[in-house]
Amino acid sequence: MRKQGGGGPRREAEIYAATLDMLGGLGFDSLTIEGVAQRSGVNKTTIYRWWPSKSELLRDALLHSQVFRFEPADTGSLRGDLTALAEEVRRLLDDEHRRTIVEAALVGAVRHEAMRELVVSFLDDRFGRHQPVFERAVARGELPPDADPAPLVDAMAGALWMRILVRRDAAADGYTRDLVGVLMDGVGAAAAR
Repeated sequence: MRKQGGGGPRREAEIYAATLDMLGGLGFDSLTIEGVAQRSGVNKTTIYRWWPSKSELLRDALLHSQVFRFEPADTGSLRGDLTALAEEVRRLLDDEHRRTIVEAALVGAVRHEAMRELVVSFLDDRFGRHQPVFERAVARGELPPDADPAPLVDAMAGALWMRILVRRDAAADGYTRDLVGVLMDGVGAAAAR
């Protein structure tokens, strides 16, 4: 596992890119450290020095690669912040390269306990990074202090994954705004608009 505060190997970005490319192209079963070494042009002993298993390598690639990085918005309202977050997820899933990585990770999570743990760790990390959105909403009085935002985030992400990954439907302009409206206002209020 990557050392905290200790940086990483010199070609860390290339290693992460090769890892995620292999995951997206070949799936979790065929992902190997030897393959990552060959694809990234890094000696496999260097990779094993930093990551003794493919699970640890993949975890760090998911958490630290720039492929899935985006910052939570601060629009001044929970509705605006959630719409911006949903738009970021939509853009991520609209990108074919990133979509294949997400699909391979989700398929692997269903089939392998180690991959499930990696995906849960990644999602928990991302949820933690977006916690300020909900803290600001509590401070503005938009959410009660004891509100659990996890079901809201799960419903939003699940709807986007279902639409884009499963149905293969593009999330048209306005979809994320409408989705956040349904989640915040309820189906009846959204339909009345």
